[in-house]
Amino acid sequence: MNPNLSIQSIMSSELITAKASEPLTVIRKIFEANKFHHIPIIGNNGELLGIISREDYYKVAYVLSVEGMKQKFQSLEAQDIMTKYPLHLDPDDTIGLAADIFLANKFHALPIVEDGRLVGIVTSHDLLAYSYSSPVEGDVEIANYEED
Repeated sequence: MNPNLSIQSIMSSELITAKASEPLTVIRKIFEANKFHHIPIIGNNGELLGIISREDYYKVAYVLSVEGMKQKFQSLEAQDIMTKYPLHLDPDDTIGLAADIFLANKFHALPIVEDGRLVGIVTSHDLLAYSYSSPVEGDVEIANYEED
């Protein structure tokens, strides 16, 4: 695995996004229809405004259902629960930098922004898939075990 390779080589660039004004019912439908765990929230010009994790969505839905606030839930929009202006990377940043950020924090997705516009996303899953599909660099000693 080469940690100096640019992140654009492993990022997902075909994204499903939402606008900040999307009702949470739409966010729920997006999560239900897809396996991914993060929805980037973008502005009218494709600029990154925030991100919603599946976990964040379900926490809000649970709390409002327990407190009997179904009407409140139905009036919420993506902008009400998104993480605003999340940490993001540039496509030319390295895979090693993304790995360091994932290891130092509790989130598992990093939006990729170029010239102010969202162009991709990289997840901890992408990093694992890359590391397990890449040959190991350098000399690797393979132990031979003999049965007694």
